[in-house]
Amino acid sequence: MYTQVRSSSGITLVPLETRLLSGRRIFIEGEITQELACSFARQVMLLTAEDGGKPIDVWINSPGGEINAGLMMYDIIQTSKAPIRMVCMGRAYSMAAVLFASGGHGRFMLPNSELMLHEPLLGNRVAGNSSSIKSISDTLLQTKQRLNRILAKHTGKTEEEIDEATRFDHYFQADESIAFGLCDGIAGFDELMKEAV
Repeated sequence: MYTQVRSSSGITLVPLETRLLSGRRIFIEGEITQELACSFARQVMLLTAEDGGKPIDVWINSPGGEINAGLMMYDIIQTSKAPIRMVCMGRAYSMAAVLFASGGHGRFMLPNSELMLHEPLLGNRVAGNSSSIKSISDTLLQTKQRLNRILAKHTGKTEEEIDEATRFDHYFQADESIAFGLCDGIAGFDELMKEAV
């Protein structure tokens, strides 16, 4: 998809993603993968190099995905010199909800957006001997504890409360997300575009 840009040399067609990136807007769409995480890292690097003090808006519509890829994105969000504001448009499930909740410079949801939290899942069928299966189980429990600590830090809930809330697929409407500490406010698209950098 392309958009037109007028300049002194005439009209140029520019990819829509490039135009939005120049407005300091990054999109996390679809499944969170290593490829998406690396693309996210490159985009934050570019925008931070351009102006480290100017905010970046991250718009999320994702079912979640790979935990390791998500944790890499989490580290970038937490340590970025440029302030990062999170916007949920549609859904932020699983790892995407963790990323959304981690925004320290504003977390906003469109009125009919939804978050979902649950325990970490195994992506593949478990096979192997009992020692291998125990090792996988131990690693999964450690990952669960790490994610619970992250969510507790960003919601103000205890790790026990997070553990209870993630025992099953727990869906949060926008107002429920605010009450649970996952979100700072509900905003219309027009409001978010007015505030956009």
